[in-house]
Amino acid sequence: MNATPGPQETAGDAEPVPPQYRSGRAIAHTAGAAGPGHPHRSNGRSSHTPRGARSAGRNGDSGTIPPVPGSPSSRLLPLVFVLLCALTAWQVAAHGPLRTLDERLGRAVAGSAFPRPLAGFLADLGNATVAVPVLAVAVLVWFLRFGRSTARPWLPPLAAALAMAAVPALVVPLKTWIARPGPPPMAAVHEGFFPSGHAATAAVAYGAAVLLLFRGSRWAVAMYALLNAAVGAGLVRCGYHWPLDVVGAWCLSGVVLWALALSCRTRARPCPSP
Repeated sequence: MNATPGPQETAGDAEPVPPQYRSGRAIAHTAGAAGPGHPHRSNGRSSHTPRGARSAGRNGDSGTIPPVPGSPSSRLLPLVFVLLCALTAWQVAAHGPLRTLDERLGRAVAGSAFPRPLAGFLADLGNATVAVPVLAVAVLVWFLRFGRSTARPWLPPLAAALAMAAVPALVVPLKTWIARPGPPPMAAVHEGFFPSGHAATAAVAYGAAVLLLFRGSRWAVAMYALLNAAVGAGLVRCGYHWPLDVVGAWCLSGVVLWALALSCRTRARPCPSP
């Protein structure tokens, strides 16, 4: 007896079945999943590259150059600067052997073949009439570039102004206390050449501009160091200061710039939630 074939169901006759939950690759595409195929599955794991261990800088750059303000190594910087300044001041005031070598080096530089007009131009870069306007322009550019994206836009300009005000507050009392005579061309003018006010003004003004605009840039720091070395060489070549006068001014400026770097660690405004 032949069996009668039963009715066959087609795809259109099948009863609708609600979608079933499946585990596998489909879950890897859900939000927040960390399985295979997820484009951000590596976000929950620690990075194996040194680049991932670095935090972004103030404005999304690669971060500040070492030593970062607040790190253990940077906390020793002001102490080192203060000790160096105290050493140079002690040698100058006590007529120590370092002062003898300093004056011998100063006379050699003043009598060198370095062009005097160029040296005078470099020395003039330490004048307040030149350095302070440069810092004012840097503050204006900082407002235009980063003012709207910074939580406290008034803090860096205020800190830069206080840093410039700290230069005469630190330099003038030391000049009066030590009362060091100047090189032969300036010895008959007055006493009080240690530390150099021109070198300190240039170091703080241009250093504050670098901190405001180029905080994470190594080439800007290198250009800043080269500029200050040129200003110091011009001051010694023109006979305005001894070399230790410039070194003492740089040590004081290092303390001021360290404090300025700490105060300029402002955070960007959080992005508004959609």
